[in-house]
Parts: sequence; structure tokens; C-alpha cells
Amino acid sequence: MRSAIFLPLAAMFLGATIDAGPATAASLGRYEVFGVEDGDMLKMRGGPGTGYNVIVGLPNGTALRVHSCEQTGGTRWCRVSLVRARGLKGYVSWAYLRKI
Repeated sequence: MRSAIFLPLAAMFLGATIDAGPATAASLGRYEVFGVEDGDMLKMRGGPGTGYNVIVGLPNGTALRVHSCEQTGGTRWCRVSLVRARGLKGYVSWAYLRKI
């Protein structure tokens, strides 16, 4: 349970302290996490599917850069990085993203 709290806090800390620098890869644009239930977070995973490890939990409003998307089973997964911490990369479900 302790890691469930630590990961979102780590994401907020990284977002507040890392200078983004210039973009290094093409992207589909900026999106934000949207539609996650109150008290929950969108899980950023190490690969495109629920079988991959959770890297971090992302609350609604988290700004992401979407690099690519692919269909795996019934879910469209997108490879993303945090806008404010581009070194933090992983995969999230497209269903919880909206264009900003």
C-alpha cells in the first residue's frame, strides 16, 4: 500500500523539479488524463497491456505527450511521456486521455 502512495507523489515531485528541455521525438500532441474516478489514478505501465508493471499513478489533469498508439486486445494503448518530466515514459489507456 505504501508504494501506491509513493508513486503518485514521486510523479508530482519529478514534474515540479525536472526541466523538460527540447523535444527529442515526434508526438501526436499534448493530452491530459481525464475521466479517472475520484480517489483513483490512471496507471502508467511499462508496456501496452495490464500484464506490465505499473510505473506511476497519474491523477486527472496530468499533462502528457502522446508519441504513438497501438491496439492490444480491446484496448488502445498509447506510449506517453509526462510533459513536465519527459524522462518518465510508459503506456496508458487511450480511453482516459483528452486533447489539450
